[in-house]
Amino acid sequence: MAMELNPFAYAFHENPYPIYRWLRDQAPVYRNEAMGFFALSRYDDVFQATIDFETYSSAKGTVLEITPEMVEMFPIILFMDPPRHTRLRRLVSHAFTPRRIAALEPVARQLAVRLLDDVFERRECDFVRDFAAILPIEMISTLVGVPPSDRTWVRERTDASLHREPDRPEFPESALAANAQLVQYFSGLVQERRKQPRNDMTSLLLEAEVENDQGEKERLTDFEIVAFCGLLSGAGNETVTKLLGNAVVLLARHSDQRRQLLIDPNRIPDAIEEALRFWPPAQYSARTLTRDITLHGVTMPRDERVLLLTGSACRDERKFGDADAFRIDRQTSTQLAFGYGLHHCLGASLARLESRVSLEELHARIPEYQIDETRCERVHMSNVHGFASVPMSW
Repeated sequence: MAMELNPFAYAFHENPYPIYRWLRDQAPVYRNEAMGFFALSRYDDVFQATIDFETYSSAKGTVLEITPEMVEMFPIILFMDPPRHTRLRRLVSHAFTPRRIAALEPVARQLAVRLLDDVFERRECDFVRDFAAILPIEMISTLVGVPPSDRTWVRERTDASLHREPDRPEFPESALAANAQLVQYFSGLVQERRKQPRNDMTSLLLEAEVENDQGEKERLTDFEIVAFCGLLSGAGNETVTKLLGNAVVLLARHSDQRRQLLIDPNRIPDAIEEALRFWPPAQYSARTLTRDITLHGVTMPRDERVLLLTGSACRDERKFGDADAFRIDRQTSTQLAFGYGLHHCLGASLARLESRVSLEELHARIPEYQIDETRCERVHMSNVHGFASVPMSW
């Protein structure tokens, strides 16, 4: 029986993996006529498309609901191809040097300890709302320079900007309004830093220079910095929140795997990589074809949208033995959950640091916890899957 891939269906958000398996086996090049897209589901196809940026272009948006007009309104690095992408990435990479990221570890650890202290005596909490939703936005805000008094507001607007209505492939009015508020907020922040620079990423990006291909020095425009701050508030916040929520649900479900972390906390990075493979927060990325291309006997014409299904690729039995098992001893040589090649996530090292520190402190303080999966609630966003609520007790 044929299945439908509808990225906006709430049932799909709950469990996309049966659909993914059917796609890999029966329709490795899938066509959704009603929504106007193709989809690739096998690991090798997704990987090759990810690195072939000349054929699979990001310049018209990387989620289905983005229109070309919106791309011009939000000039973020995700929606670019070389040479524009190369210029911007060179500039913003100044804010993500290994030294700068490593310096944030004490901040992350102090924050994780404080959040756990706040809930420890209660013997229960909502792990997402009390911990996983707070730590990443605090870290990103520290990096960007958002004052503590504004951080909850920024997180709430970011959540609203990513929300999608069931079966609707367009932005809800509430999401558009939240995006506009974030643009206005970060525009004000950039103007403040231009007048009075501080030791934060926004100030750094205002001063950063890079040599272009003609040997001339270039700087970012204010609008490019605003767009990048907005991207960080979403990508840098939501993906880590979802990764942490996913990880604790999986570790509670697989107590034998969690015991390995208690015996040897040095295995925590392995658990993070397996959680990223098993339930990647970003389930797909959209591309637009620059030429006709034929795969598995199906021709996809130029200018068609193609979904690269990361969530499916990471469960492909052709690549991973026992792909539907959660095993922290798995060796994952290539991690697709943070993208790969040209569009590898700039903040991947920060996300890994935040997740490692969080799980280290959680298991040191609360080694035995239970998750009530009957009360867990999932988010309903575009390409981001994960939990809005994870009731935990100990």
